Amino acid sequence: MRIATTIFLTDETITPLRLARELEQRGFAGLYLPEHTHIPVSRDTPYPAGGELPPEYGRTLDPFVALAQAAAVTERLALGTGITLVAQHDPIGLAKQIATLDHLSGGRFTLGLGYGWNIEEAADHGVNWSTRRELVRDRMALMRALWSVEPTAYEGEFGSVRASHAYPKPVQAPRGPVNGPRTLIGGAAGPKLFAHIARYADGWLPIGGRGLTESVPKLREAWESAGRDPKQLQVVPYAVLPSPGKLAHYAELGIEEVVLQLPPAGEAEVLRALDAYAEYL
Repeated sequence: MRIATTIFLTDETITPLRLARELEQRGFAGLYLPEHTHIPVSRDTPYPAGGELPPEYGRTLDPFVALAQAAAVTERLALGTGITLVAQHDPIGLAKQIATLDHLSGGRFTLGLGYGWNIEEAADHGVNWSTRRELVRDRMALMRALWSVEPTAYEGEFGSVRASHAYPKPVQAPRGPVNGPRTLIGGAAGPKLFAHIARYADGWLPIGGRGLTESVPKLREAWESAGRDPKQLQVVPYAVLPSPGKLAHYAELGIEEVVLQLPPAGEAEVLRALDAYAEYL
């Protein structure tokens, strides 16, 4: 099982350069970073985990800039987002960012995407909350038109692009209905999410990794009903606090990668956490 990590990198934590070097030297498989552009002070949306929103949410580094630094000082470390708030981006610009990072890192990028939870943050980007899932699906289709080998036009409900020359291209070859980098969708288990995963992703990024015994078979059913190859489905439990029993259970479910949560802290505390996670490598 590949053991990757995630962390809220901020202006107060260990740096991307230092962390990436340590992860690769120690044998960790990857680094995934979250995204929040800003956190409005006036906020009615509750924190999904309950209680007060931790301060690191309002201090996150831009994941693409931070991952570019990480790519520059590593050779094997996988790089990903967990998650990119696709609805909050211009899709033409985002397609260029993603393709450039994937190209420069030699195909090491994974696009973890999600629909968001902070209504006020999304509203500042002009997102209509009730249609955000459809917006994300539309923007993914537009980006994939730009990533196509031949110039391809796209006309969608929320946006369009002319047939265009758009380089670089993501490294990974098209598979099934998907082209572009490895793509995982985050979110809570449910028929709608699983239908979207089967339609335009490589798999699921379940936060915390709870309830997979019941939900993974349902995802596999939706996946196969959409005509996807059962061997290609990827489930990557994300932001996990590990134990030997938990990882053994994931392995029994056929899971090949897990992303462990690191503390949003300075170098000394983060390195201690890596030392503690060494037993799982």
